[in-house]
Amino acid sequence: MGWLLPHGPARKALGLILTAAAILLFLINLRPAGERAGRATERLDALERNDAIHRQMLDAAARRPPDRDALAERLRDGRF
Repeated sequence: MGWLLPHGPARKALGLILTAAAILLFLINLRPAGERAGRATERLDALERNDAIHRQMLDAAARRPPDRDALAERLRDGRF
């Protein structure tokens, strides 16, 4: 094999093979990276949705009547 490398066409072919192998390995690695990015996006969307729901719950709790009498008054006034 050592006698092939000094020749121009063999060296060029080896360079092309190594380049093709590097590109192939890069492309094979793209799929798992894309899947990881997709899962991270889904987690972020779920987290934002949960935060929005939690914020709505906190807003509703902040507007609640302080006692039963205030609740009854709100119900009588139709502001519930």
